[in-house]
Amino acid sequence: MKIFSSLLLLFIGVSHAQSQSDFYDNSQIQEIRIYFSQTNWDYQMDTAKAGTESFIIADSVVINGVKFLSVGVKYKGNSSYNAGEVKNPLHISLNETFSQNYQGYQDVKLSNAYGDPSVIREVLAYDILKDYMVCPKANFANVFINDVLMGLYTNVESISKAFVQEHFYSNNQSFFKCNPVGTVSPTTKSNLRYISADSTQYFNYYQLLSNNGWSDLIALCNAATNNLAALENLIDVDRSLWMLAFNNVFINLDSYSGVFAQNYYLYQDNNGYFNPIMWDLNMSFGSFPFLGSGNTSMGSLTNLNMEQLPVSMHSTDSYWPLIKSLNANPLFKKMYFGHIKTLMDEKLSSGTYLQRAQFFQNLIQASVIADTNDHFTDAQFSSSLTTAIPFSSYTVPGIQNLMSNRLAYLSGTSEINQTQAQISAINASPTSPTIGQTVTISAHVSNATTVYFGYRASVFDHFTRVEMLDDGQHNDGAAGDQVYGYQYAMDHILTQYYIYAENALIGKFSPERAEYEYYTLYANMSSPQGNELVLNEILANNFSGVINEYGFRKDWLELYNNSSSTKNLLGLFLSDDKDKLNKYAFPINGTINSNSTNVVWMDNTLNSSNYMHANFSLSNGGETVYLTNSQGLILDSVSYPLLIEDVSFGRCPDGTGTWGLMNNPSFNAQNCIVGLTEIAIELYNISPNPFENSLCITSSENMFGEIQLLNLNGQTVQRINCASKKIEIPTDYLKQGVYLLQFNGQNIGKVVKF
Repeated sequence: MKIFSSLLLLFIGVSHAQSQSDFYDNSQIQEIRIYFSQTNWDYQMDTAKAGTESFIIADSVVINGVKFLSVGVKYKGNSSYNAGEVKNPLHISLNETFSQNYQGYQDVKLSNAYGDPSVIREVLAYDILKDYMVCPKANFANVFINDVLMGLYTNVESISKAFVQEHFYSNNQSFFKCNPVGTVSPTTKSNLRYISADSTQYFNYYQLLSNNGWSDLIALCNAATNNLAALENLIDVDRSLWMLAFNNVFINLDSYSGVFAQNYYLYQDNNGYFNPIMWDLNMSFGSFPFLGSGNTSMGSLTNLNMEQLPVSMHSTDSYWPLIKSLNANPLFKKMYFGHIKTLMDEKLSSGTYLQRAQFFQNLIQASVIADTNDHFTDAQFSSSLTTAIPFSSYTVPGIQNLMSNRLAYLSGTSEINQTQAQISAINASPTSPTIGQTVTISAHVSNATTVYFGYRASVFDHFTRVEMLDDGQHNDGAAGDQVYGYQYAMDHILTQYYIYAENALIGKFSPERAEYEYYTLYANMSSPQGNELVLNEILANNFSGVINEYGFRKDWLELYNNSSSTKNLLGLFLSDDKDKLNKYAFPINGTINSNSTNVVWMDNTLNSSNYMHANFSLSNGGETVYLTNSQGLILDSVSYPLLIEDVSFGRCPDGTGTWGLMNNPSFNAQNCIVGLTEIAIELYNISPNPFENSLCITSSENMFGEIQLLNLNGQTVQRINCASKKIEIPTDYLKQGVYLLQFNGQNIGKVVKF
């Protein structure tokens, strides 16, 4: 059964997976081995690709030594797929049959470096893009099928519900993949152009990934095409500008900016804004030289054309309504120019892109030489940074040559060759405000006509942009002294903010990667000291336990207050990501009484109910949870192991004791009510777990009585009388599944048969 197998495979894989580096660490090459018992697996996948695009079930897939059974595999891609090729792009679904994952990832997307003699374009592009907007991770993987090397692939993180949950804190909002369905042509653009109010008119251009959302997409298309004033409230403008700036600077034309206006996703966050997520960057750096215009043209560009691609491309073309509308707004247009300048300065002028390109090519050189199914020769790979390589009907430019000439061209354009505003001396006064206190943000800005302050109270919010003034009335010094100020009430535990300044021609952000990066001002909060407030118990696999107020059994986490006074939780955070410690902020009304517990539902739900609900859930495969304050100080943390159904991990005694497994979770109650069930954890050693042909139980004392093994329906499947410190139970006849062990009628543990 699916439920059993998820537990089983987590048991098998967890020790290996935790010892591995991150699956998308781009300094490491992954190894993926696929095993089919079908001798005609290639024919079956070609047939599926030509028809239903369904998955073919492989016997197993082994990722970096971790084995998964009955895994879905299929070919993917459009121009990169060819039934006559050996090395085709692959989509691996680990949970197609069983609920299983590798390091939390269920889908593995593998690209074959189509049209890229350097093999690094996609990984390099994502490596750059990650500094400016949310995007997938990417690295390389050597892929084998039945122990035969298929070649070196690009391994790109899937844009899934898990992806948007991690980055946008929800997964149930309107969600689209913006690629034409079926044949791609200049007339089938996924370009956000308004067609009509009839949702069926959009079915051929967008793929709905959520339960609903067509009306939201139509509203966005209508605004992009017909109502510029409404557009800013329907799409994240800053992410859109970063996307368009990246496409332009790095000649990524198999994208919204190119002839097909495709290869991006849209996810609508909890604030109602669609967020563009870029995808399929394998043909960036000029590997797809087709720009087009209008609804029919597919103009082919020479390498010189691409080096001199105008920054204003499509700015008046109604078939790229997002580009046209954003360029029609003077503020957004200057922000766009500012983002282009930032990309040029940070990646091209600095040579950072070239350093990373050389690093990636050195990393994969041996794997490329071993890959006999690549489209290009080893000599072409070696020269691909500086030499144009023939491919299909055109030549793929050398990355270094293209970018060097691109930088020279952009630096001389009238749009980019402008003096930007200078922003300095950014100051918050007071530097540590209390809640409700008036704060002044000031900055010295020269060569600017208008200055803005962008701010929000948390990562869950959208930035609000207001004008800063140099009038002597906003704690900004004397009028006209180039010091701009803005005053507001500090009514939240933190403020995330940036400064934007523009003149008549171009904009400038501080920090320059805003809105993706920002400054943070924290309120002065009284934080728990020492071990006053700690993590106390975790249940990450709630199968038959307590239900929440909505009637669902969800993960939960318990806190304990060791102090003699009630503690306010405002200003504290929970997270399962050390790089994002402020993942869940406790609400303003969250409290915990002295020497007492309080529970947070870890169920991906943010709401205003009387219960606390975090915006992330817990992995039953084990992970680390952090409790932190607003300054990022870790107050407490715990790394818990794999947890099977209805077994929690808790302290005994509450608040100060040692962590251990608990067969009887104690939701918002005392952990250490002494009884046989909890004593059993210390008295009995059960191994191996998972088990196969036998199960061994040992104790420090003689066990006099009856051992019973029960299935999850409560039926006894094995009884053994014992009178010793050790007993071995034969289990080869048992079916795969989860079982309950009892000694003299008392539960002593749960075990898994594989």
